[in-house]
Amino acid sequence: MTDDEEIRPIRRRGLRTGFTTGTCAAAATKAAVLALLSGQVPCTVTVSLPIGREATFSPHRVEQQGESLLCSIIKDAGDDPDVTHGAEICARVWWRESPGLELRGGPGVGTVTRPGLGLEVGGPAINPVPRRMITQVVEEVCGGALGGRGLVVEISVPRGEEIARKTLNARLGILRGISILGTKGIVLPYSTASWRASVEQAIDVAAANGQEHIVLTTGGRSERFAQALLPLPDMAFVEMGIFTGHALKRCAQRAIRRVTLGGMIGKFSKLAQGHFQTHVAGNQVDAVFLAGLAAAEGAPDALVAEMRQANTARHFQELAQAHGLRGVFPCLCRLVVERCSGYVHGRLGVEAIMFDFDGAVLGRAAAAAPGL
Repeated sequence: MTDDEEIRPIRRRGLRTGFTTGTCAAAATKAAVLALLSGQVPCTVTVSLPIGREATFSPHRVEQQGESLLCSIIKDAGDDPDVTHGAEICARVWWRESPGLELRGGPGVGTVTRPGLGLEVGGPAINPVPRRMITQVVEEVCGGALGGRGLVVEISVPRGEEIARKTLNARLGILRGISILGTKGIVLPYSTASWRASVEQAIDVAAANGQEHIVLTTGGRSERFAQALLPLPDMAFVEMGIFTGHALKRCAQRAIRRVTLGGMIGKFSKLAQGHFQTHVAGNQVDAVFLAGLAAAEGAPDALVAEMRQANTARHFQELAQAHGLRGVFPCLCRLVVERCSGYVHGRLGVEAIMFDFDGAVLGRAAAAAPGL
């Protein structure tokens, strides 16, 4: 059976690994510092990755800009459909009188405007691991050459602000550019780990900014439908995709008081059975289960038999609507609420809203957490 919303594919064997923006920034920094110290541009630079491997890069662009020197690396995301694939990651370096390393964000690197990201508000959106990688290459190249001097490293990304419009950065409070990211240094093709991390990060930002009601949706369409229905700020809406269990646990950990789940019949039928990772490859829509709900709502035997053979969850929905069995949809929502509330041991108030494929509400149910 097919599901009802598009989801991102799981990583498959044989696909090419790429590199993060953080790795590219470190490589560009190393090339720039080497050129600044020696006056010669290296043909290649090698950087150590957090996973214990090394990677070698060739500088794309080298420019002397007054007292500073700029080098860039073109990001190769491998076979991952990353919006930053092909982006030019630049590092401009120059000496300063006061000792130490100063890391700046230049044009195309976002500015953090909200708490919850583990970065200073007002500072550049350069995450902790890339910061350590950049510091490491500066120490490796300079050694004692700094003397009493300091070094400024400015990371920039031409077209970074344009690229950022294709991301959720603005919703997270990262403005005017992309984030310099990466915890492993590499990009795994179609990585579910990075997708899950982005869901958890979105919840963290909402919680850090005082948002007590979060809307978790199973896909882009259900998010748009929920936004039209619920008057909440953008940061309250998190597209959790297949990671319902992870998202619910994160909400409970961050003391969110109320969660609304928005979705369609395919994902909701899985949640109602207690499947909290809802990828189609992990578990199929169970037509027998859905037909059982219809039977409980008074569906005649012939219709129940037909529903057991439904090709998709949508097919089941169409059969139920055609025969006036609309009560099956609120019933499904009540089961979703029951399962999700139990999953977090009643620590969240949970609501479920099920949409049809045009955005109309088919069913809705809710339960408050104790004390709310």
